[in-house]
Formats: sequence, structure tokens, C-alpha cells
Amino acid sequence: ATATIGPNCVIGERVRIGAGAALHGGDFVGDDCKLGDGVVLFPNVTLYARSELGQRVRVHAGTVIGSDGFGYEFTQGRHEKIPQVGMVVVGDDVEIGANSTVDRARFGRTVVGEGTKIDNLVQIAHNVRIGRHCVLAAQVGISGSTTLADYVVLGGQAGLAGHLNLGKGAKV
Repeated sequence: ATATIGPNCVIGERVRIGAGAALHGGDFVGDDCKLGDGVVLFPNVTLYARSELGQRVRVHAGTVIGSDGFGYEFTQGRHEKIPQVGMVVVGDDVEIGANSTVDRARFGRTVVGEGTKIDNLVQIAHNVRIGRHCVLAAQVGISGSTTLADYVVLGGQAGLAGHLNLGKGAKV
């Protein structure tokens, strides 16, 4: 009852929106999404189905959470799409900058840990696991199935290949 829904928002079926949440104009929240208390979605944010945002998460304009991961298999001379059937889970007190993307997992979850701060224009691929209180600066790109432990800092335009593990407090 205390949530605010701005103009031209689309909210799917079975969506749960927490107390004091604010959706600004043009937001899309797909089926079965969960938004915690105090979540703020700035204009034109897209949450694909089954995305989960914790308490006090702030997502800036133009960001897409839960889009398909970039998964293809080369078969018989062409690239065939591999279904991406997982989800995205964003922890409490996370902030995600404008025009960033967090892809859904192929299976399981793509995770953004509690307290993590993500700048504008950041790409987080499928099945990435980001620890607690990490900082990702402008134009960072993280390829699929990479894991960041807690307190990792990625400077502007840092790019990580897939299937890597960065230890606690690493700085790139």
C-alpha cells in the first residue's frame, strides 16, 4: 500500500513489491519478480521475469536486469541459441547505474551481493557471482561464470574473461 507506481509502468503477474518502493515512469517488471522494501527503479528500467531485488536497491534509468545471457552453440554451420532459464538475484543495499545490464543465468542464478555499487554502462554476464560490497566502475565488463569475492574493486573499462575467480579485496 505504501509503494509508488509512476506513469506507464507495466507490472506482470505474481509480482511482489515491498513497502515504500518507488517505480518511476516507464518501468517494466516481469512476471514473478520480487522487489524488497524501499526499492527505487528510476525511469525506463526493465526487470525480466523472476528477477529478485533485495531491500533498498536503487536501479538507475535504462538498466536491464534478467535479459538472456549471451549463450550460443555452433551447430551445423550456424549459431543456435542456448535457452537461458535461470534468474538474477540482487542483494540488499545495491546500487546499479544507468544503462547497465545484468544477464540471467543459463541455469541457477546470476548474483550481485549485498552493498555492491555498480556504475553506469556496466555489463554483467550470465552466471556471474559478485560478492558483498564490491565496486564496479564505468564500462566494466564481466564475462559469464566469473566469480568476484567480497570487496573486489574493478576500475573503469576493466574487462574480465569468463570462468575466472577474483579473491577477496582484489583490485583490477
